[in-house]
Amino acid sequence: MKDATQLRSGRRPGETTTRAQILEAARAAFGRESYEGATIRSIASAAGVDPALVIHFFKSKAGLFEAAMELPFVPAEVFPALIRGEAEEMGERFVRFYLQTWDVQPARERMLGLIRSAVSEEAAATTLRGYLVEEVFAPLASLLRLPSPELRAALVASQLIGLAFARYVLRVDQLVAASSEDLVALVGPAIQRYLSPDLPGAAGVKP
Repeated sequence: MKDATQLRSGRRPGETTTRAQILEAARAAFGRESYEGATIRSIASAAGVDPALVIHFFKSKAGLFEAAMELPFVPAEVFPALIRGEAEEMGERFVRFYLQTWDVQPARERMLGLIRSAVSEEAAATTLRGYLVEEVFAPLASLLRLPSPELRAALVASQLIGLAFARYVLRVDQLVAASSEDLVALVGPAIQRYLSPDLPGAAGVKP
């Protein structure tokens, strides 16, 4: 059991490191137990701090989740590189980058926590939805010189999130067994369709 010299409330030296430790513990907890199951107390214990210090940094469990759910990459910085290059290979580039991100263990843990929490708790789903709209859909849509760019960005995200849910959360046998390059070849054309000028019906859909 940690004594009072180990668990302290209020400010302490090395706040940047402490905040990072809390976020690391929170991501692990949300990944294992989802938003509902994870508690401020258990996260603080895993981080080796007093629960009051978690509140000091993040104000609430919702605030902690919002900080912890940031993607392991900055979409606005990644999307331009994925869009550049051969237009007919754009869909494959999106799927390949996405799966490569999932294949890195710390990133997988973080993104598993996001998905599990969003499907189990409305507050987490609302927070994640707002984050996706602002940090994923908007940056991608701004780069698409096509009709209904917001719809196309949402379709790309829905396809990729669905793939991750089936492969990493539900662990559907066929998707787990498939190699990443197999999935790039299979799912890439679907993403490509959403990013093609002739997407049926896109021009008539208003946000």
